[in-house]
Amino acid sequence: MNYENLSDQELERVFFDAYTKVGKTNKKFPQDVLLQFYSYYKQATNDNNLRIFHQPETGEELVNAFKANALFQIKSISQRDAKISYITLAKQHLNGEF
Repeated sequence: MNYENLSDQELERVFFDAYTKVGKTNKKFPQDVLLQFYSYYKQATNDNNLRIFHQPETGEELVNAFKANALFQIKSISQRDAKISYITLAKQHLNGEF
């Protein structure tokens, strides 16, 4: 399917469906794939604020650094392109589930 040709409303529906399926799957994704899902979702929903907490004993500081880096890498793509990238990633990793 060519997502470029979808209307904004149609793309939003497919994106939400992909987001729901990713959230409900029992599949375990590699950490790098999870970061991709995270960054595309944040960019697609315009929620790219990263809240940083200093909790070195839990490893949260390292997680925040990876999240910040993932957001930085995709900051120049549009919300529409982030939705398309999220959908494409979901189709790639969910195989027959989506």
